[in-house]
Amino acid sequence: MEKRKASNSGLNSEDTPAASAATSPGQKKRLEVLKQFRVLLRSIKRHYQWIEKECGMSGAQLWAMAEIAEAPGIKVSDLARRLGVHLSTASNMLRRLEELSLVKRIRTGKDHRVVQLEITSKGAKILSKAPRPLVGVLQQALADLPQRRLDTLHAELGEVIRLMKFKDSKARTTPLSDL
Repeated sequence: MEKRKASNSGLNSEDTPAASAATSPGQKKRLEVLKQFRVLLRSIKRHYQWIEKECGMSGAQLWAMAEIAEAPGIKVSDLARRLGVHLSTASNMLRRLEELSLVKRIRTGKDHRVVQLEITSKGAKILSKAPRPLVGVLQQALADLPQRRLDTLHAELGEVIRLMKFKDSKARTTPLSDL
């Protein structure tokens, strides 16, 4: 017993196997990447909170309005595709924007099944005063990346998701402001 105490007495907490594993280069890099995800997620959350405070609507709603303003007459299915959301999600979002008189649906054609979207003057006024970027901070950052880097990021994040033991694939079509 005395020998064991003597042999361990010279060790500090950084010399234990657990401590050295926690400070290995791989662990340090994993922690740095984890910190990057934290900054990313918190920044997105704070941006959407700011949008909500400034405009009284979600970031996804603001982005939808920006897309409609950019492409007057856009169809609901095309808007859903541009936002990367399910058609029903886009329809629900539009219902709320229409209730607020920020966008309007215009039925065209003989059967009136084709619906086109337009921003109202009230919606345009909100857009003109809304915080930038209208598409969201992450979407803007991704748009600013060179294609090669975006392709690499896509592949690497796909691999991270593949390795996760639990994943919610339904989140693929959920607006970030709703997560």
